[in-house]
Amino acid sequence: MRAHRLLAVAALALGAAPPLFAHDLWIEPTSFSPRAGEIVGVRLRVGMNLVGDPVPRVPALVNQFVAARAAERKPVLGRDGGDPAGMLRVALPGLQIIGYYSNPSRIELPAEKFNAYLEEEGLDSVLALRVLRKETAAGARELYSRCAKSLLLSGSPSEAEGDRPLGFPLELVAERNPYALPAGEDLPVRLTYQNRPLAGALVVAINRADPAERLSARSDRDGRVRFRLRASGMWLIKAVHMVPAPAGSDADWSSYWASLTFESLRGSEPDPTR
Repeated sequence: MRAHRLLAVAALALGAAPPLFAHDLWIEPTSFSPRAGEIVGVRLRVGMNLVGDPVPRVPALVNQFVAARAAERKPVLGRDGGDPAGMLRVALPGLQIIGYYSNPSRIELPAEKFNAYLEEEGLDSVLALRVLRKETAAGARELYSRCAKSLLLSGSPSEAEGDRPLGFPLELVAERNPYALPAGEDLPVRLTYQNRPLAGALVVAINRADPAERLSARSDRDGRVRFRLRASGMWLIKAVHMVPAPAGSDADWSSYWASLTFESLRGSEPDPTR
């Protein structure tokens, strides 16, 4: 019964949606800059424009929940139904990568909402295929999985330390350490699907201080985008990829939602036009 209650709570957090269902899931630690030895709460949040609701830890949804540093990789532990969903002790200074990959959840959307959601998330190829198949008036059954990451820094930043792949189906990897990035330089981010570069995907960067002023770009043939992150504070970089659902899955589409969060330590850069 407890497991059923946990799944019901998670379904409300993950599935209850506004008109477009464009709900992002991200990792929001209790601190992006913990001291060595400090215990950090690893919170999962679902919502829009970096305003979200807590997502409790539901064991049935957890495929991977890990923390990685250098060659070390260990599970993020937590209490069933708890928020934060995990707890992590930062043993040593340096860059820490936290990753959460969920098992798929199922949702069924009417045609109007599904089409609008495809347009909102830049899933043009899926929308075009539905037009070609004359399916735009039909609803859709979807399996969706979350592939969230977060970068924490304990101590001083170093260009020698950086993000790395965790092996999630859809994954955003910062190719430079955002904590060590000099002002006025771009942050290159690579998007991969099944460990291969994903071209043509819409990648969006949002800052908590001004989520309406979002940055967006389509990934190039190497799966790469570049963002000039002028504002300080928490950043969320996100992307969605959708493919036909596996045969026998009782769904039409499978989607993967990737996110990457970190905190920019620089202040706002001056406007060069002034």
